[in-house]
Amino acid sequence: MRFVLVAGCTRTAEIDGISAAGADTDVMVHTPSADLEILEYGKPTSSPVVPVSPTGCPTPAVVSRAVRELLGFETLGVDAGLGSPTCAPTVTVGEESGEDVRRSRPVPDAEEVFENATRLGRALPDDEIVVGETIPGGTTTALGVLTALGERTTVSSSLPENPLALKRDVVNDALTASDLSKGDAAGEPIAAVSRVGDPVLAGVAGTTIGALESGTDVTLAGGTQLAAAAALVRHAGVDDPISLATTSFVATDETAAIEKSAADLDLTLTVTDPEFADGDYPAMDAYVAGEAKEGVGMGGALALADRAGVSMAAVRDRVVDVYERTTEAEPAVKP
Repeated sequence: MRFVLVAGCTRTAEIDGISAAGADTDVMVHTPSADLEILEYGKPTSSPVVPVSPTGCPTPAVVSRAVRELLGFETLGVDAGLGSPTCAPTVTVGEESGEDVRRSRPVPDAEEVFENATRLGRALPDDEIVVGETIPGGTTTALGVLTALGERTTVSSSLPENPLALKRDVVNDALTASDLSKGDAAGEPIAAVSRVGDPVLAGVAGTTIGALESGTDVTLAGGTQLAAAAALVRHAGVDDPISLATTSFVATDETAAIEKSAADLDLTLTVTDPEFADGDYPAMDAYVAGEAKEGVGMGGALALADRAGVSMAAVRDRVVDVYERTTEAEPAVKP
């Protein structure tokens, strides 16, 4: 089994009020690069920031790293358009970050990213892969893709109160800029991503398609962004079984409607509760209050821990260890 993390950026994240994946817009560009390093090394090594929300909620990377330390699974970092350098080892499928989704073609290299990621997925030697993402602003671009494909237009948020009205306004502007209406890109996944999406969605969808073609079982690790990636796979004509593993934080978010989306797309849904309410630790309290909810494959990592018989108490203890390690860390190498 291999844990694949597809990372990239979109300037959509710079829209005020869209994302909590970083303390400010200057920090957010480093978030995916730091997430890759935390998953690989257990702390940031070159990224100049530790990804936290404006209130101090830590990146879900600390949870996925905690589970990795307990289970010892292999990882693969995939660069689908990072905005800043990372010292984590990566395979590059896309060179450019996504532009603001309100531009007419925010992902002009979507076809290339799809093709590169498909070749990568096809070449992986694993019986099973778990695929996660890290991209600030990604639920808004996911909403754009779902709308263009004509799918259910529900997404979650890294913020306690989902700014869904703002996201829909942004997507409406994006559709206007790309001369699209709801459903106009049905059956055309590359068009949907290139005109109203982000490069990470192309990377996740391509990797999934390639892996399925080679007989590898695929679990998409995340919430509504991964559901959008699954929609791209389905609109590419792929009907192989796909699993979706998410957190209880997404599952209880009524604005996400993740159970309905999973049913729409014929995904086998797994929901895991890390029981952070029992943790009595400030960093976990932010999750319980509705921040972050998902990301960096957290739902998939928790599902792996549960499947392996690792208790959530053990996961929480290791999360505390990783969190304290990351917050005390000074980057060893400047990018």
